[in-house]
Amino acid sequence: MKRGWIVTTTEDRVAVTAPPALKTRPRDDRRVAWLFLAPVLIGFAVFYLYPTFRGVWYSLTDYSLLNTPSFVGVENYDKLIGDAQFWKSLRITAYYVVLNIASQTVLALGLAALMHRLTGSIMLRATLLLPWLVPNVTVALLWMWLLDTNLGLVNHLLAAAGLDTQGFLVSPTQALPTIAIINSWAYTGYTALLLYAGMLQIPVELYESAGLDGAGEWRMFRRITLPLLRPILALVLVVSLIGSFQIFDTVAVTEKVVPVGAGRVIYFYIYQQAFKYFHMGYASAVAMVLVVILGLLTLVQLRLLRASHSDLT
Repeated sequence: MKRGWIVTTTEDRVAVTAPPALKTRPRDDRRVAWLFLAPVLIGFAVFYLYPTFRGVWYSLTDYSLLNTPSFVGVENYDKLIGDAQFWKSLRITAYYVVLNIASQTVLALGLAALMHRLTGSIMLRATLLLPWLVPNVTVALLWMWLLDTNLGLVNHLLAAAGLDTQGFLVSPTQALPTIAIINSWAYTGYTALLLYAGMLQIPVELYESAGLDGAGEWRMFRRITLPLLRPILALVLVVSLIGSFQIFDTVAVTEKVVPVGAGRVIYFYIYQQAFKYFHMGYASAVAMVLVVILGLLTLVQLRLLRASHSDLT
C-alpha cells in the first residue's frame, strides 16, 4: 500500500481512504510564450510598424531626399486631389486589378475543382507551383522575349498559323491586359493550391449523397463546393486584391517597351515620385492613401463574402 494512505476498520469491512490531494499552482507559460513571440514582434516593429509611422510623418513634410524634412501639414494631400496623373494611375491599377483577379480566380477555381474531383497527383500540384517559385523579374523578362513583336516565339507561331502578329506589350490597348495575363500565369497555380486545400476540408459524404440524388459535377460545384469554400475564397480574394495593387516588378521590367503611361500603375507612380523626381513626401502621401483604399476594399470584401462564417459549422 502506498505511503500516506489511511486504513480504517470496522466490525465487518476495511476502508482504504486516499490522502488529500496536494494543491498545486497552475503552470504559467506566459513568460515562455512572450519569449518565443519576441523575435517576431521585434521584426514587425522594426520592419513594419516603424516604417509606417515614418511614412505618415514624411507624408506631412516636404522631404525630397536632398533636404531636411519640414512640416507642411496636409499640403501633399491637397496636391494629390488635383493631380491628374495620380487619378489616372489609380484608374489603370483598378483596371488591372479587375483583369488579374477575374482571370486568376476563375482559372484557379477550375484547376482546384479538377484536382479535387479527378486527381490528387502530387506531381501535378508541384508543377502548378513552379511558375510561382520563379522570381517576378525573371517571369517578366521571359514573357517580354516570348511576346516580342519581331523575335518573339508567340508572334512567330501566329504568323505560321496565318494570323496577324500582335504588339502585345507595345500596344496601348493590349499592354495592360498582357501584363495581367503574365501575372495570372505566375500566380494561378499557387491560388489553385490554396483553393484545393479548402476543398479538401469539405466532407466527401456530401458529394456522395448528391451523387446518389442524381446531381452532376457542375451542380455539386455550385451547390456544395462554392458555398462551403466561401471563407477560403474570401482569403484568396483579399490576398489577390492586395497583391494586384502592389504590382511593380513586371511593369518596371517592361517599362521601356510599354507605351508611356499605359502601364503606370499606382505602385510604379509612387516609385517614380520618390526615386526619380525625389518627391519623397508626396510619394509617402500617395502611399498612405493607397493603404486606406486597400483597407476599405478588404473590409468590404470580407463583409460581402461573410468570411467569418462557414456553412460547415
